[in-house]
Amino acid sequence: MPGQDQRPVYKFDAWEIDLARREMRLNGVSTDLGSRAFEIVETLVQSGGELVDKYDLMNRIWPGAVVEENTLQAQISAIRKALGPDRGLLKTIAGRGYRLLGDWIVQQEALAAAGTPAVEPARGYVTNLAAPSGALIGRQTAEAQLLALLSTYRMVTMTGPGGIGKSVLAQAVARNLLPAFGGDGLLVELVSLRDSALVPFAVATVLGLPGGGEISFESLAREIGARKLLLVLDNCEHLIEGAARLAEALLRSCPNTTILTTSREVLRIDGEYAYRVLPLDVPGQDGAADDTILERSAVQLLIARTKALNADFSPHGEDLQLVAAISRQLDGIPLAIEFAAARVATLGLKQVAARLHDRFNLLTRGFRTALPRHQTLLATLDWSYELLTETEARVLRHLAMFNGDFSLDAAAALMENLDAVSVTDSLADLVAKSLVAADFRPGDDHFRLLDTTRAYALEKLHGAGEHRQAARRHAEYFRDALVKAEVEDPQTDWQKSYGRHLGNVRAGLDWAFSPDGDARIGAELTAAAVPLWVHLSLFGECRERAVSALAKLDNGTADPTRLRMQLSAALGGSLTYSQGRAREAAPALATALELADRLDDKDYRLRALWGLCVDQFNNGEFLKALEFAQRFTKAAEGSTDPTDLMLADRLLAVSLHFLGDQNGARRHIDQVDQSLAFLTEKPKIFPLDLRISTHYFRARILWLQGLADQAIRLVEHNIEEGRANGHALTFCSVLGQGACPISFLAGDFDAAERYGEILFEHTERHAIRLWRLWVGCFKGMILAKRGDTDAGLALLRSEIDRAGDARLLPRFLLPLGELAACLGEANEVEKGLAAVDETLGRCRARQEQWYVPELLRIKGELMLKDPQRHPVSSAEQCFAEALKLAKQQGALFWELRNALSFARLRIRQDRKTDARQILAPAYGAFIEGHQIADVREAKTLLDGLGAK
Repeated sequence: MPGQDQRPVYKFDAWEIDLARREMRLNGVSTDLGSRAFEIVETLVQSGGELVDKYDLMNRIWPGAVVEENTLQAQISAIRKALGPDRGLLKTIAGRGYRLLGDWIVQQEALAAAGTPAVEPARGYVTNLAAPSGALIGRQTAEAQLLALLSTYRMVTMTGPGGIGKSVLAQAVARNLLPAFGGDGLLVELVSLRDSALVPFAVATVLGLPGGGEISFESLAREIGARKLLLVLDNCEHLIEGAARLAEALLRSCPNTTILTTSREVLRIDGEYAYRVLPLDVPGQDGAADDTILERSAVQLLIARTKALNADFSPHGEDLQLVAAISRQLDGIPLAIEFAAARVATLGLKQVAARLHDRFNLLTRGFRTALPRHQTLLATLDWSYELLTETEARVLRHLAMFNGDFSLDAAAALMENLDAVSVTDSLADLVAKSLVAADFRPGDDHFRLLDTTRAYALEKLHGAGEHRQAARRHAEYFRDALVKAEVEDPQTDWQKSYGRHLGNVRAGLDWAFSPDGDARIGAELTAAAVPLWVHLSLFGECRERAVSALAKLDNGTADPTRLRMQLSAALGGSLTYSQGRAREAAPALATALELADRLDDKDYRLRALWGLCVDQFNNGEFLKALEFAQRFTKAAEGSTDPTDLMLADRLLAVSLHFLGDQNGARRHIDQVDQSLAFLTEKPKIFPLDLRISTHYFRARILWLQGLADQAIRLVEHNIEEGRANGHALTFCSVLGQGACPISFLAGDFDAAERYGEILFEHTERHAIRLWRLWVGCFKGMILAKRGDTDAGLALLRSEIDRAGDARLLPRFLLPLGELAACLGEANEVEKGLAAVDETLGRCRARQEQWYVPELLRIKGELMLKDPQRHPVSSAEQCFAEALKLAKQQGALFWELRNALSFARLRIRQDRKTDARQILAPAYGAFIEGHQIADVREAKTLLDGLGAK
């Protein structure tokens, strides 16, 4: 048997990985490596330099166990330690997995055990395997794994859906194995047979056995006997019983025969090792760079096959993105990609990408020499479909309704007049026949159809007249599941548990609001899906779906008042968080409040009041916001949900912060902070993480109060918890409300630039418009502070103009103030003064007092730049007013900043005693934060002024 007289050794430079001895050696000396670490090395080296997903790696090394990622990282560290100066060979692909670099050569090393006879010199072998027509693309890992398996197991079955490339891969593996195998290698093609009884005759023909007489599985086994033979049985799925009987007979009676089979389902015999052939690697959905796309094997195959037909084909940029999209939509299935390449060569990329929705009519040009079932994509799937039982075919058709992953329960819910046991059995058979992909992970079993299989099954579903009822049951299932999740398990991790079902929700809504659909189900599903959109930060989609549902809402619907209340609240809330200042938000929220009062629904009353308060924040009406915060507080007093009172304190804290009462804001935010220790539930009505959002607002308040060290420590912790949380909008607020402005005001422009880049990339990735506009301004502020005033000012101007009405949001005050300061640095003093006066007028009209001390300071500094037009006394008046206001607000940081500007003026006037009297009290009030720029400058000035 292969593997008893040979053992695989991988070599690269001075390194050897010996799979038989389980050693990793450097210059022949074994390194200190534990068993788990060696298993990881073994898996990586067999991958042929390709990426191994970290989750696949954990499942393989610790099968069936629940393992944390840090356990894997500990083993990776041990491997790197063993590699020493060559630790770079083990490359981490952030967030994805690992790759072992190097050109590792696979060789077979004879056993050196005492008494083992020497291996005979290689002899010639008999084979009917055709010479390869070209190198396989993207199959290095699979080839290495199969070669290793065939050295250990006598029976390996390669499974996978039609067109995955099983036959080509099997023949390539067999050809590569034969030189070291020590026997013959024969291919038996079963595709043309229609009767299992003919299997022995087909094998006998290939073996060259004399014809005539009865040929049975047992007689074949006797003929082969002890002959050293590698037998490749290709395309067994339609003759599964005959292939299984043959394999059993040979394994039982022929000790030197090794069998490699290809089939869309396993043979299910003793001693069989099932190897699932995976699709080629496809690009992600993130619009990756060209070099990243070109690393994907599906892309490499599409380009190579198109080039063979059109030598000028060399995609890059936008064309390469189309190549990525085609490869992705075809699921990395090699046969489908071959068909697509033929069409790309004649029709062009754009035409093929645009017509893939009609893939079965488009992808019809296979090789003339291919099997009939491989000459069109439709024929490939027809072959598999026709082998199904009637029940299996019916289940497959209904599974096409799922746009993405689905569970066993979901599959059962779609099947009318079919019990759960029958659905389970049929689903298991469809998985075994490679028509459904299964992903079994601890506590998270789910299934999915490849896009091409789904498109085929969907056509069959329509053809059978079953689509409307299946679509209805599909939409109802996800409506009920989402309602149940919010009612019975409001603390569920929506992103983890239901994020993958977003495609199903969208499909359900598209059907429900179609002419063939049911608007009532659509409205109910929209209302049920609101928590999902909120937790995924998809406020724009939530808004659009709510508008559609409200427009279609039928007054004949059961309980239309409640549905209208829910959808109005969803519309108002999504407008508030996606567009900031939106005229439609307040009316929608007012409708929700009115209906909540009519129904005496306390939960939606609080949701509506919360939204109305935030809407006033966005519109800059802070006194009105305070009124809504107080109404919310009163409504929350009788709530059984303890988080409602925490939210009330948070609303009050934010209102007072923007109104300029930092001491009052601190009292309320501290009450929330102290209650976080007892927080066991997530608030139902707040779209962000309450703990994280409390921390970034508390950091802002601490900063203005002069508690800089506490604020900076809280920012650093806040970034880590925000990143770990994974909620897109929450992390934007962590950076935009806390980390970016605080590091900027601290004068730590390295940190500010770093946080700004993180926020910029995050908003680009998640398409969060308002924060994307803000961070564009912030990048201009950093440029200006680093000395490039012209570039910074140009960027600030263009980004503020692009923001439009969004500039009226509270978060844009800091960029507006810095714009005025930059204009002064660019010697455009009058424009700077006009800008700061406009912003001051806005703040005073809206009682937006928190930033007024800084605006007054900026105005004073601008006046000092042009003393001919603006008397010094006017600047002094600005500084004095700002100092007074900062003290009233409890904003020690603004007090120090203004004291610095005022003191510098007094020093220029040679009034050093006055300068000390202005600066010393503010500096002396700082009990921490002595490393921040303004405090350091104050100390330097006071040191220069000397003793009183």
